[in-house]
Amino acid sequence: MGSITKDDRTEVIQALSFCDDRAEVIQAWYMDDSDEDQRLPHHRDPKEFVSFEKLDELGVLSWRLNADNYETDPALKKIREDRGYTYMDLIEVCPEKLPNYEEKIKNFYEEHLHTDEEIRYCVAGSGYFDVRDHDESWIRIWVKKGALIVLPAGIYHRFTLDTNNYIKAMRLFVGEPVWTPYNRPHDHLPARKQYVVNFLEKEGAGKAVDAAA
Repeated sequence: MGSITKDDRTEVIQALSFCDDRAEVIQAWYMDDSDEDQRLPHHRDPKEFVSFEKLDELGVLSWRLNADNYETDPALKKIREDRGYTYMDLIEVCPEKLPNYEEKIKNFYEEHLHTDEEIRYCVAGSGYFDVRDHDESWIRIWVKKGALIVLPAGIYHRFTLDTNNYIKAMRLFVGEPVWTPYNRPHDHLPARKQYVVNFLEKEGAGKAVDAAA
C-alpha cells in the first residue's frame, strides 16, 4: 500500500468539511506569501484547506443561517439570545456604499485585535477574514451569504473584500458597540493575554488534524 500524500490529506479534509453544511458558505485555507491583490484567494500551492475543528481551536465560531429570512429568522434569534447580542446594525462594504471607502478598506486590512468579540453575519455578497494560527501563519476564511462568524476578543485578524467587491453584513454586539481596533502589536492588553491563555497555550492547542499536517 502506498504512502498517503499531502494531496490525499487535503482531499480528506475537503470531504469531511463538505459533510458540514457550513462548508457551502464558509471555507478556510492557509495563505501564500504573495504580495498580489489582497482580494485574490491567495491559496498555497498545493492548496491547504483548514477544517472547522481547526477554527474552533482558535476560538473562531461559525453558523450557516438563512440569509433570505434574516429579519425574522428564529435560528438567529436564538443565537442572539444565547450569546447576549443585544446590538445590531447593517453595513455595506463597497466603493459605492461605504463613505471614505479607500481609507476604511485599508484600515480593515491592517492586522489588529478588538477587546470584544467581532460578530459578522453575511446577508449578501462575500469577503475574507484572515486570522493567525498557533504558528503565526495566516488562515483565510471566506464567508458568503448565510455565514455568521464570531472572532474572539484578542485574536489578531484583518478583513478584505474578495474580487466581487461587495458584502452586506450584520454587525452584532453585546451591549453598546465599541469598534476600536488595536493594530499589532498590542500584546499587553488583557483581552490579548486572555486569548493567548484560552486558545494558544491550552493543552493540545494546534494538534487537530488539518490539511497542513
